[in-house]
Amino acid sequence: MADIPCGQGRHAHLLAEAGYDVDGLDLSAHLLALAKRRGTGRTLRYRRGDMRRLPAAWTGRFDAVLNLFSSFGFFADARDDARVIGEFARVLKPGGVLVWQGGSRDGVMARFLPSDWWTTADGTVIAQDREFDPVSGFLTIKSLWQGRRGTERREHRIRLYTATRMAELMLEAGLVVEQAWESFTRKPLTRRSSEMLLLARKEP
Repeated sequence: MADIPCGQGRHAHLLAEAGYDVDGLDLSAHLLALAKRRGTGRTLRYRRGDMRRLPAAWTGRFDAVLNLFSSFGFFADARDDARVIGEFARVLKPGGVLVWQGGSRDGVMARFLPSDWWTTADGTVIAQDREFDPVSGFLTIKSLWQGRRGTERREHRIRLYTATRMAELMLEAGLVVEQAWESFTRKPLTRRSSEMLLLARKEP
């Protein structure tokens, strides 16, 4: 199976320990270095690459591709997201599955919070301000940490999709969504689910 993007290898490493043969790919050299420190071996390999252009040698190689923990929707051009789904489909064997997990636009908007804050166990105060652009689909999050180590600010954005649009993107690539859950639970996906997990199979 393939874990794309694999980040620091937290999923790939556990899957390899469970007996699966895993290839992890990520664009970040820093995160890949952290992943390799966890360990590599005969059934666990890491390589650097862009998920919009997966290795040609991977065509039809994998029984499963994993795209987990909102690792989708960061490209400025929405067409790049479609390219990613197309690449996932290309490297799957016929009948192989894509396991995709991320935010659900319907659920996030149903319970949208423009701002909130909380205090962690060590006394650090974390505050977030959020803005949503309904045309681009981008959710922008501005975060502030303040605690004993000082103050830090960060901003990131992610394009949110509905389950309907994700199913369309997958179908265009030859992947059929067979099941949809409320993130990593056994609950069925609803319009108020803020996260979703989709299982799509490559058509024979």
